Amino acid sequence: MSRLSFNCLVSSLAVIATLLALSPDVQAEGKSYTVNAPDGVKIAVQETGNPEGPSVIFIHGLLGSHLNWDRQINSPRLARYRLITYDMRGHGLSGKPADGEAYSDGRHWADDLAAVIRSAHARKPTLVGWSLGGVVISNYLEKYGDDPIAGAVYVDGVIELKPDQITPHPAIYRDLNSPDLKTHLDGVRDFLRLCFHTRPDAATFGRLYANAAMASWDMQRSVMSITVDAAKALGKARVPVLLIYGAQDALVRPTAAIARAQALNPAIQSKLYAGSGHAPFIEEPERFNRDLSVFIDNAKPR
Repeated sequence: MSRLSFNCLVSSLAVIATLLALSPDVQAEGKSYTVNAPDGVKIAVQETGNPEGPSVIFIHGLLGSHLNWDRQINSPRLARYRLITYDMRGHGLSGKPADGEAYSDGRHWADDLAAVIRSAHARKPTLVGWSLGGVVISNYLEKYGDDPIAGAVYVDGVIELKPDQITPHPAIYRDLNSPDLKTHLDGVRDFLRLCFHTRPDAATFGRLYANAAMASWDMQRSVMSITVDAAKALGKARVPVLLIYGAQDALVRPTAAIARAQALNPAIQSKLYAGSGHAPFIEEPERFNRDLSVFIDNAKPR
């Protein structure tokens, strides 16, 4: 190889390395670690983004994991924040206790979130909870108050497990608890389909399906009786709270959920995405990331 060719090759490799270093996918590698909940359950935590930026903690929903937030973790718009995700108990890479009480008592989920905040040394984080993640935020607010956080975003969040706020799907929830593997996996697939008004590409949906199939069966049998007192949680919240719901949500009734939350706390703001189902952060990620960025900037401590 001539010296000129060699120099060109070196220059090309340097350009490629620079581009890779700037790409969101590489920036999103971050770090992973585990923290221990007070009852001994190991919680898998992931971090990326700007370690010096305002902290944002993402809390996924039922049958999810940190993978649900890929379109936020890989967003150039959100790269200036310290982005923290974790797998809730019974999900993903976190511990999966067999005791049903480990899931039905909402205080355990609140303790998990508190352990993540403490272990990550996250100062005044913004909490972002999807679906069941909204219940986790409410339980956290009830037990720990809102002094440790800057604000909270409920994304198609469950405000209360009441018939007027939750769309019934008895056959699907029955199948999720079936001891027959085929029936169970079909129930997982059908539940996941209900999460979207516009389904993501096949590769993404397949990954999320595999992700959902990892969830603990013990958790699925117990979680529908999880405790939550939205009146004590949202009613006393003094930090900014934003509700983002997809108007086409097939799992949570958005109008009823928003109305209930704002009845408890009139200061709560809301946004309704006309084209989204239960997962607007996946279905309309650019809009969601923009709205989230504005909220974080307005809510962060000064």
